[in-house]
Amino acid sequence: MTILATILCEKRLEVERLLHEKIAVPKDVVRRPTLLEKLRGNSHLHVIAEMKRASPSKGMIAEGVNPVAQAIAYEQAGAACISVLTDAPFFKGSFADLAVVSEVVHTPLLCKDFIIDKIQIDKAKASGASVILLIASALTNAELLGLFTYATNAELEVLVEVHDKKELQRALDVDAQLIGVNNRDLKTFEVDLGRTEAIAEVFPFHEGRVLISESGLTGAEDAARVAKVGARAVLVGESLMRSGKVGDALKELQVKLPCDER
Repeated sequence: MTILATILCEKRLEVERLLHEKIAVPKDVVRRPTLLEKLRGNSHLHVIAEMKRASPSKGMIAEGVNPVAQAIAYEQAGAACISVLTDAPFFKGSFADLAVVSEVVHTPLLCKDFIIDKIQIDKAKASGASVILLIASALTNAELLGLFTYATNAELEVLVEVHDKKELQRALDVDAQLIGVNNRDLKTFEVDLGRTEAIAEVFPFHEGRVLISESGLTGAEDAARVAKVGARAVLVGESLMRSGKVGDALKELQVKLPCDER
């Protein structure tokens, strides 16, 4: 089995547990800026900064991290959005992390998980998320459309993650405005920034959609490489989590967008 298939098997068990849980969205939901409008502005590359304890490919990254302190550091350094991994078995995250972070930051807040069921979207919103991730390679066309529609009807923004041109078309078919290219192959976990460049060649920038480059970015050189082809933001976790100076590491990624940016 691939790593993705293994993770999805575990997600189905998690969904079963969540279906037996009473999930209530608080009446006073925090109103956050929309990620789409935030990423459309500014003259520099935006950073979606991720709270990430571990990963299947790298093992433990920051075991004892305080999610509140990390999120505050990200916000103070100018992150456009904070991503919180909520998967427990493989990434050592939790919805509890998301909930406590939601109480201390005012930026858009992304629930980063392998979402396969509406109940996970309910849990994400109840935990304070304003954006959710849907991974095209983890879903059928019908599932992607159903979950995308459910989330937008719940007033959540949706970042649709793709890996190739075929998946890009699937994202466009559901009218995704925020589209992320995962440079990491979820079957092998190998990283190639060329994935962002390949998608950028056919990306409909003229429609106002936003391209985000995810995974494998470690500094200004990588950031400049994806900005050059039209990315408006990068999603970065590991290099920020390992950095001794979060502010400096984040600002290094905020490279100036080229004059001919899309």
